[in-house]
Amino acid sequence: MKVTVVGAGNVGATCADVIAQKDAASDLILLDIKEGLAEGKALDIFQSAPINRFNTRAVGVTNDYEATKGSDVVVITSGLPRKPGMSRDDLIEVNADIVKTVTENIIKYSPNTTIIVVSNPLDVMTYQAYASANLPRTKVIGMAGVLDTGRYRAFLSQELNVSPKDIQAILMGGHGDTMVPLPNYTTVCGIPVTQLLSKEKIDAIVERTKFGGGEIVKLMGTSAWYAPGSAAARMAEAITRNQRRVLPCCVKLEGEYGLKDVFVGVPVVLGKSGVEKIIELKLNDAEMELLNNSADAVKDMMDALDKMGKN
Repeated sequence: MKVTVVGAGNVGATCADVIAQKDAASDLILLDIKEGLAEGKALDIFQSAPINRFNTRAVGVTNDYEATKGSDVVVITSGLPRKPGMSRDDLIEVNADIVKTVTENIIKYSPNTTIIVVSNPLDVMTYQAYASANLPRTKVIGMAGVLDTGRYRAFLSQELNVSPKDIQAILMGGHGDTMVPLPNYTTVCGIPVTQLLSKEKIDAIVERTKFGGGEIVKLMGTSAWYAPGSAAARMAEAITRNQRRVLPCCVKLEGEYGLKDVFVGVPVVLGKSGVEKIIELKLNDAEMELLNNSADAVKDMMDALDKMGKN
């Protein structure tokens, strides 16, 4: 299996490294527009193969999309990173141009690939990639849900002082402060989290999760990369290994949850064909209201993109 990661910055390089470490691809292409950056990072990754005992062959290229030909999965991380004080909405216009160009070049050489979008604002950039790729909705997927649940589970494990491995959770909706964590679907080794923490503690963790990316931006002055890169790599592995993992991913809805023509995070089965199934959970009235509000916020960004004429 061949995987391409577009963008050799912190997120893209981390994603490529995790894919290689997991042996999730036989061939791995790392592409960037900056001369020598992808080549250097890919070489560094490949030199760790004898040490970390993996077989994935990592190769870096500068703006050479022909090298990506025949990719089974393409991860798009390209775009302007979020800076302190910058909202995700501020990124729409500049990153839409980047994602559009990248997607069109990728599809030229890999017309049947599955695309995983990491660029921000995540939900609307997934929409941009979908519009530019002319692929089925099952083949263009946004990453955010895996990242957001990772943060949610990490905070829960910290509060409970238990292994994060034993916490299972689902989040839905858009990426950002309108995301919809679902405590009713959160368990610790099968035990409902509502039996282990008070509503006040859970609500505080939910709020911290919603602004988890902003917390890191304030600390470092730039966006996170270890968790986002690992989240995208986890999705790529689910596809290349046909693992049929149940993961929360951003996908175009066509009637599921009563929503249509909007890109939001929902639980899906991820396998060799991309999104193989969208799982419809039973949500209570309060949860459904939060999901609708989140979808409305995403739709506003999609409408803003449409007005820019990028599609």
